[in-house]
Parts: sequence; structure tokens; C-alpha cells
Amino acid sequence: MNEPARIGLFGGTFDPIHLGHLNLATAARDALNLDQVRFIPCQISPHKFGRSISNAQDRIDMLKAATRHLPWAVIDDQEILRDDPSYSYLTADAVASQFPNAQLHWILGGDQWKALPTWKNIDHLAKTVDFIILARDGEIPEPRKNMIYQIVPGDHPASATAIRESFAKGAINHPWLPPGVAPIILERGLYQKPI
Repeated sequence: MNEPARIGLFGGTFDPIHLGHLNLATAARDALNLDQVRFIPCQISPHKFGRSISNAQDRIDMLKAATRHLPWAVIDDQEILRDDPSYSYLTADAVASQFPNAQLHWILGGDQWKALPTWKNIDHLAKTVDFIILARDGEIPEPRKNMIYQIVPGDHPASATAIRESFAKGAINHPWLPPGVAPIILERGLYQKPI
């Protein structure tokens, strides 16, 4: 297989992965003709301290189930293997080292774009990647100095919090889950405690 020339990097907790995530990844792939989108589940999100998350293997297995029919989707476990919080600039550097000739794009939602100034070493990250931003309801992201970005229109109401809450109340499936994810949640008893 040829090395990818255009790679999308999509980080997150993915607890669980839902159709909103897949909607954003697909929109980004189609808009920029990406060769692959790397789903990168974090070990410890620096933005989500205080909430316990499902273990790494459960989240990876849900990602595999959700993306098994997407030949362009890659599950990248590098952040899961770290003991420290998952910082995007380190992840981008690692992928850039693995694929030195590839153009890298960091995929994120409009809410994350607004929070970008709080990310660690954001200037370093911006030198390594361009950004792909999902713009909901025609919202135009605010430009940021020394950052190249592409806007991808789209919207999806999915919420991981709402999905976890529904399973905590006894749901056996959810319309925002990709096929194959609900059985993993049920078999492993995920989200059974009140959120």
C-alpha cells in the first residue's frame, strides 16, 4: 500500500464513538480528499479531568466496530499508550515522523476551535498541521493568526453524554450509535452507573 499523502488526525475520548464523530470524519475526508483519517483515542484528556472514562480497550473495540467498513479509517493507539495527558502537538509530531511526506490536517469541531488557545504548545501544533473545522449552522470560525484552516459545513446532534445517560437508565441501543457499538456497551456493562 502506498504511503498516504493527506492524513486527517481526529483525537478524542470516543466514549463512546457516535455518528456525530463519523459524520465529521467523513465530511473532512470528502472535502479534502484525505487518504486516511486516524481516530486517536486519548488516554487522559487534558480537558476532561474529573470524569472517569471507559478503559482504553473498550473504547478501541468500539472504534473498531464503528469503522470496520471504512477502508480509510485507521485506529491509532499512540495516545492510549502514553501515561501522561494526551497533548495534540506530541501526537502530530509522532505522525509527522511516521509519514514525513504527508500533509497533516487536525480535525475538530467549532467548539474545540474556540478552545484552541488553551491547548498546550498550540503554536508548535499549528506549524505541523492545518486544521479542518466543522462549522455548524453556517457558523464561520474566527480566524487565528498563523493557523491555516478549512471549513467543512455540517451538523449532527449526537452527544456522548446523552448516550451514556440513556444506557445508565437501561437503554439497549441508541439511534446515534454506529452498528456494532451497542452490543459492546451491553456485553461489557459500560455506562451502567449514573453519569
